[in-house]
Amino acid sequence: MRIPMNFICARHEFNTPERYVPQPYFRRSFEVKGGLVCAELIIGSLGYYEVHINGRDITKGEMAPYRSNPDHYVYFDKYDIISLLSEGKNVLASLLGNGLQNTVTKTWGGTRFPWRSAPALSFEIGLKYADGSEEKIVSDEHTLCCDSPIIFNDFHYGEYYDARLEIKDWDTVDFDDSSWNKSIQRKAPRGKAKLCGVEPIRIIDEIEPVSITEYDGGYIYDFGVNEAGLCRMNIKNGQPGQKIRTAHFETLVDGKPHFRNIRFADNAPMQEDEYICAGGDAVHTPKFTYHGFQYVLVTGITSEQATPELLTYLTIHSDLKKRGYFTCDNEIINKIQEATVRSDLSNFHYLPTDCPQREKNGWTADAALSAEQMLVNIEPENSWKDWLRNIYKAMDESGIVPGIIPTGDWGYDDYNGPCWDCVIVWLPYYTYKYRGDIEFLKEAATPILRYINRLYNMIDDRNLIEHPSGMGDWAQVGRPSGRAFRTPTVVTDSIISYDIAQKSAFIFDELGLHEYAYVARALEKRLYEGIRTHLIDLESGKVHGETQTAQSMAIYYGLVDGEEKKKVLDHLITVIGWDKEHMNVGVHGGRVLFRVLCDNGYAELAYNMIARTDYPSYGNWIARGATTLWEFFDADGCGKIDSLNHHFWGDVSAWFFRYLAGMDINPCAGDINHVNVAPIFISELNRVEAEHILPSGTLHVEWERTNGSITLSISCPESLHGEIRLPDGWHFEGGNTVIALKNGSFTIAV
Repeated sequence: MRIPMNFICARHEFNTPERYVPQPYFRRSFEVKGGLVCAELIIGSLGYYEVHINGRDITKGEMAPYRSNPDHYVYFDKYDIISLLSEGKNVLASLLGNGLQNTVTKTWGGTRFPWRSAPALSFEIGLKYADGSEEKIVSDEHTLCCDSPIIFNDFHYGEYYDARLEIKDWDTVDFDDSSWNKSIQRKAPRGKAKLCGVEPIRIIDEIEPVSITEYDGGYIYDFGVNEAGLCRMNIKNGQPGQKIRTAHFETLVDGKPHFRNIRFADNAPMQEDEYICAGGDAVHTPKFTYHGFQYVLVTGITSEQATPELLTYLTIHSDLKKRGYFTCDNEIINKIQEATVRSDLSNFHYLPTDCPQREKNGWTADAALSAEQMLVNIEPENSWKDWLRNIYKAMDESGIVPGIIPTGDWGYDDYNGPCWDCVIVWLPYYTYKYRGDIEFLKEAATPILRYINRLYNMIDDRNLIEHPSGMGDWAQVGRPSGRAFRTPTVVTDSIISYDIAQKSAFIFDELGLHEYAYVARALEKRLYEGIRTHLIDLESGKVHGETQTAQSMAIYYGLVDGEEKKKVLDHLITVIGWDKEHMNVGVHGGRVLFRVLCDNGYAELAYNMIARTDYPSYGNWIARGATTLWEFFDADGCGKIDSLNHHFWGDVSAWFFRYLAGMDINPCAGDINHVNVAPIFISELNRVEAEHILPSGTLHVEWERTNGSITLSISCPESLHGEIRLPDGWHFEGGNTVIALKNGSFTIAV
C-alpha cells in the first residue's frame, strides 16, 4: 500500500521558551460525486495531529499517530471515512501539536534533534465510485492554514491556550476560510513511512479531587493517586483575559508543593498549563501533552471558582487490556500489586517510558526489567513489537544500543551498556516464553547477532565485560556516591552479558539458526569462565563486591551449582544479615533477589523483606502513602525525592504470581502449554487468588488456609500439561507432594 509523504506546514519557525509559536489549523475542502463506494484517509504528522471530517473529530486517540525518530520511521494512520462524507462539499480539518518534532527541552538532546522543525502534516483521501473512477485529495497548496488558540505547546512543558483566539466552526463545511493562508510544501523526512498498528492512547478514567486546600494565593487540588494524564477544566464565570495556571506535581513537602523532582531548573515551567479566558463559562482540556501528578496547584482563580467541579483528572495511556490479577489477605501486598499495575499503565504511551512527569523517555532497561510483570498483568507485546523495531533501527553500525528510544544522538556513549541493552533480547525472549510468539524472535535474530558481535568487541583478556561509562545496578538503596552503584559494574555487566549470550543461543536454536547459536554459546562459555575465575571465590562463596545483588545474580543466572551454589547462598544470607534483613540492592538485584530466596528455601525471608513497613522495603513505600512505585528507596525525611512513578521495580508483582500463587508458566521457555502450579504457603497469608490469561485460555489459582490445612483450587485449559507441586512439609490427601496438573479443588495438609 502506498503511504503519502506530501508534507505541508504552516511556517518554518521553531518554538522556544522565549518565543511562542502557535499551533496550526489546516483545512482542505473537496467535492464528492454521487455513487461513492469507498473512502479512505491516510494521515500522518511530524509532531502530533488531530483530524476532523465535516466537523467531527475522528482521531484514533490522544497524541496520534506515534512517537518516533522520523529519520527512522514516519507513522501514519488509516481511517474509513465513507460514512462521514456527503455528496457535494466536504472538508478535512486538522490541528497539529509539536510532540518531539519541535521540543524546547534541551535535556536528552531535544533541541539538537537533527529532524527538528515546525510540525507538519501529510494526508491523502482516496475516493472510489461505482462507475470505476477514482480520485485522490492530497495535502498540497490547496490546503489552507491558520493559527489556533494554542499559543504554546510542548511535550514536557505543557500547553498555553488563549480562548480569546478561538475560531468558531473552524472545522465545518460552511466555514469561510478565505482569509486563511496557503500551506507550505516541505521536504519529506528521511524515515520509512509505515502504518501505526499499536494500541492508541486514550482517556481511560476520570478522577474527582479528594480535597482542595487554599495555598499562597492559589488552591491545591489533591486527586488521591499518582497517575498520568491531564485535567479537564470547567471554568465558571471566567473574566475576559483571566489567566488560569495549573502546575502539576507528585508530592507535598511540609505541606508545600514540591516541584524540584520534575523540573530541569528551579523555576522551569515543567508540567504547567495556562488558560486565558474569553469570558463566561468554558470547558477545556489541553492537547498533545500529558503530565504525571497527584496534585495540581491552581492560580488565577477566585474562591468562587475553586470548586470540585473546576478540575477533573483524565487518566491517559495506551489502551492496553489487562491480562491478570492478583489479590491476597494482606492489604500491603495488594497495594504493592495495585501500585505496580498503575505504574505500568501510566508509563505506557505507545511505548514503555520510565516516568510520566520529568522524562517520559523510552529507557531500555526499564522495559527489560519489567518484562515478566508486564506480561502477566497487561498486554504490552503488540506495542513492544513496534518499539523494538525502533530500537533495532536506532542501533549503530557497531551494534551500540542507545539508552533511550526514540533519541537523536543522546545515549550512545553513556547511560547504556549490557545492563540496559539486554532489552533487545529480554523482550523477545519473555514474549516467546509467555505468549509463544515466534515472530518476535524472527525479527530480533539479526539485531541480536549484531549485538553479540558487539559484546565480542567489549570482552577483555580476563573474559569479562565492563562498559566504561555505562549503567549497572541503578537506583541502589540508599544511593551511594557516583553513579549510585554499590555492586561493581564489572559484575553486573559481565553477568548480564552472560545471560544475553545464553538467551540469544536459545532464540537462535528455536529459529533453527544453529550457526548463530554456536557463536552465542562460544561467548557464553568465555564469560562463564571469566566470571567464575575472577569474580567468584568458589571456596568462600563470596562474589566480587559482596552485595545482595552480586550474590543473588551469580545464583539466579546459573553461574554456580551444587556445593558452590550453597556457599554463595550462605554468604548471601550473611550479607542480608548485615543489612538487618532489609533489601539492599539496585534494580538488577531487586529483580532476582526474592526469586533466589524462594527457589532456595528462604521464601518467608523474601516475603518479609517485601512486606515489612520499615525502611527500606516496598511495604515502607505503601506505609508512606505511595500509590505508584518510586524510582528510589530513600528514607523518609532524607530530602532526596526523584520520580515517584517508575515501574522498573515491578518484578515483585511477577514474584506474587510465580511464588505466592505458584504460576510457573512455560518453565523451560519452549512450550507455552507447559505450566506448573507450585504455590508457597507463606505463614502470614491465609488467602491468595490470581488469574492469568494464557494464549490457550484462563489459568486461575486460589488457595485458602482453614484450621491448619490448605484448600487449593485450580482452573485451567485442558490443553495445558504440567504438575502441581507442593512446598516442603505439605502433602495432598494420600501423601503425594506432586501430581499432574488438572482442574479441581485439593485439600493439602502438613
